[in-house]
Amino acid sequence: MAFTPLHGTRAPVRVWTDPYAIEPQAARQLRNIGALPWVEGVAVMPDVHFGKGATVGSVIAMRQAVSPAAVGVDIGCGMSAVRTSLTVADLPDDLAGLRSAIEAAIPVGFAKHDDPVDPRRVRGLEQRGWADFWARFATLDERVAPLEGRARQQLGTLGGGNHFIEVCIESGGPDAGRVWLMLHSGSRNIGKELAERHMGVARRLPHNAGLPDRDLAVFLAGTPEMAAYRRDLWWAQEYARRNRAVMLALLCGVVRDAVGHVGFDEPISCHHNYVAEETYDGVDVLVTRKGAIRAGAGDLGIIPGSMGTGSYIVRGRGNPDAYCSASHGAGRRMSRGQAKRTYSTADLAAQTAGVECRKDAGVVDEIPAAYKDITQVMAQQEDLVEVVAHLRQVVCVKG
Repeated sequence: MAFTPLHGTRAPVRVWTDPYAIEPQAARQLRNIGALPWVEGVAVMPDVHFGKGATVGSVIAMRQAVSPAAVGVDIGCGMSAVRTSLTVADLPDDLAGLRSAIEAAIPVGFAKHDDPVDPRRVRGLEQRGWADFWARFATLDERVAPLEGRARQQLGTLGGGNHFIEVCIESGGPDAGRVWLMLHSGSRNIGKELAERHMGVARRLPHNAGLPDRDLAVFLAGTPEMAAYRRDLWWAQEYARRNRAVMLALLCGVVRDAVGHVGFDEPISCHHNYVAEETYDGVDVLVTRKGAIRAGAGDLGIIPGSMGTGSYIVRGRGNPDAYCSASHGAGRRMSRGQAKRTYSTADLAAQTAGVECRKDAGVVDEIPAAYKDITQVMAQQEDLVEVVAHLRQVVCVKG
């Protein structure tokens, strides 16, 4: 579908879904964002829903400014996936055992590695840049200095909430039956701590007085506050990328141990909570994607559904109206609390039939029905991405 403009805003706000279907809270947020003097434009993805400060599923282009809330607290959160040489027939009969092996190799929830992962001991992991990466920890906001040990132990861990690890099967096409490995995670606690500290600094700056929403506070180019935020932001985005790389390498090792010889294609990786420096119509802007992926022409990306509805590998069409972006997933249609009040563990078991996964009360808030229809979300962004592969999960590990 083509975009629909959201009327009554200073900057253009382009919407890739029915504007009348957007929840009122999220619509108010989008109008508040579009009113900010630094905003060049906003692209609203079909998985849009209410978030803290800035809407989840929003792509915001600003001149000489950036809002930490438009990135979110899980800086660099995103997806990684790799296609294997395996087919579904190569998988072990005991998928419960495979899930247990994944959970043993990759800590989930609040758990962390007993000892920091040594990249030199992880087969298939990129070896360059680790010493420099950790050396830069000393340059971060001094208030996170006590967290270095925890950050090192959490590197290569999943976390909780909507983060997941999956073994998937490609559906349809010439490669039907091929096995993919996929995961979703971000910058763990250290990204959250950095984000919240900078959000607090931004709210206290004089130029942010009188904003329609104090959580939309921005940093301005050329200021020490902006420089400090961007320094910590770039590091946290790299932490998230390396976190997913470690987990993917560990996951490949688990599969290798389970089935013997296996080959892996080049991995696909994409952030969906981050900042990038980009240029549109000759204007240099800072683009924040909060719950959105970059979908430049030819860019490969990952758009997951929920733990029972499958996912998509996509190729970007480079649509400049959307700042070369696409949705990051299906998007929630109800809050976690509402999902827990509405659905039972029996509902969860029914909606995840055929998937080896947790089916207990601790993950009812992740039930597929709590999310929007991923097929409809994909149909609404056909001018943003083309589908390369449709995947269905057979194993899903949740935190």
